[in-house]
Amino acid sequence: MIKKLVGELAFFKHQTLNIRTLLLTNMLYALILPIIEIFVGAYIMRNTGNSSFVVIYQLCMYIGVVMTSVLNGALLKVFKVNLLYSFGIILTAISLMVMMFVQSLGIFELGIAGFALGASTGFFWTNRYLLALNSTNDGNRNYFFGLESFFFSMWSILIPLAVGMFLGSLDGKVWFGQAIDVNAGYKIITVVVFFIAIGAVILLSRGKFANPVQKKFIYFRYHSLWKKFLALAGLKGMVQGFLVTAPAILVMRLVGNEESLGLIQGIGGAATAILVYVLGRIAKPEHRMRIFGFGLVVFFIGTVTNGILFSAVGVIVFVLCKVLFQPLHDLAYFPTMMKTIDVVSSIEKRNEYAYIMSHEVGLFFGRAFGMILFISLAYFISEIFALKYALIIVGALQLISLPLAKHIIKEADTKHSPKSDTNK
Repeated sequence: MIKKLVGELAFFKHQTLNIRTLLLTNMLYALILPIIEIFVGAYIMRNTGNSSFVVIYQLCMYIGVVMTSVLNGALLKVFKVNLLYSFGIILTAISLMVMMFVQSLGIFELGIAGFALGASTGFFWTNRYLLALNSTNDGNRNYFFGLESFFFSMWSILIPLAVGMFLGSLDGKVWFGQAIDVNAGYKIITVVVFFIAIGAVILLSRGKFANPVQKKFIYFRYHSLWKKFLALAGLKGMVQGFLVTAPAILVMRLVGNEESLGLIQGIGGAATAILVYVLGRIAKPEHRMRIFGFGLVVFFIGTVTNGILFSAVGVIVFVLCKVLFQPLHDLAYFPTMMKTIDVVSSIEKRNEYAYIMSHEVGLFFGRAFGMILFISLAYFISEIFALKYALIIVGALQLISLPLAKHIIKEADTKHSPKSDTNK
């Protein structure tokens, strides 16, 4: 076993400096992601008791992501990509701190907080895509995203458990003569997040990254292959919003508190972490669609189980399916996205960032549809109906992704870009 681990470490060290730097940076940032994805929603639920507020917050966050992706493209003409990436990491931590220290949470405050966090994560994700695209090739992207998903999955176990236990332990406690509540615990956590963000920025400074050569990045007409991928991005965005909001809402409604949320999130993560690492290490590009399809089916089963049972057991099954689905989906989706960008940017002779920015727009339309679907069902029918059936609708629509993704891969292979295979 030890010999195997030493071999995997040697394989990691064999990767280029930029790949190692990105993976280590993202490993640290992955410590922050569970806080954003799980406990922010729980914090809003705790302080408002209204699941629609969580959805509104999330929608404002996604608006911030899209607007930042445009601003980031303009800033790339002036600033280094790794500097903007670092700014996004630090701004994420600051945005979390500001929201947790606000005294009241109304729709206006949540909208501002959501937009600010969306702006910060927009800087992070768009620059992450660009750095990963230019640091990897189609041959090593399975490994890159497999190892990255391994980190994300492992932290999705440990961080929810640790944070949930920490928050659950605070009720009734007195520190230095002052009564401590759960909200004070959230503030402590965001301070820790800030120091983690600083560590990630220090790691990132070791890389040697280049900005796009061509400066223009806004286009309104694209190759048909990229238009098809934008449709796939819309489908991903549709489910992405629910992966952030639904677990927190369902657990707080049907199971209990943040401690329960952390425990449930962590149960299925260990096997998933090992699975995605192994798949990333051994799977070849031609295996991506099998991984993709399996993840989609697992997610759909989870949504149906939650809708039928709509109980603590149903929530547990759904969250376990979600924990398995998300890294499997990303393991296949992101290498496919980058291969498609390699191909269409070679055909159209355009800056790769043009496709990254338009990809965020595609995600946004899907996210907005999912959020509006939930709010509409909750407003016109009932919140219970929305929690039961919005997920099933989105899960069923996700199944369309598989034939679409297969078609995109087939077309990309026929057009083939030499850049996809060259070592970077």
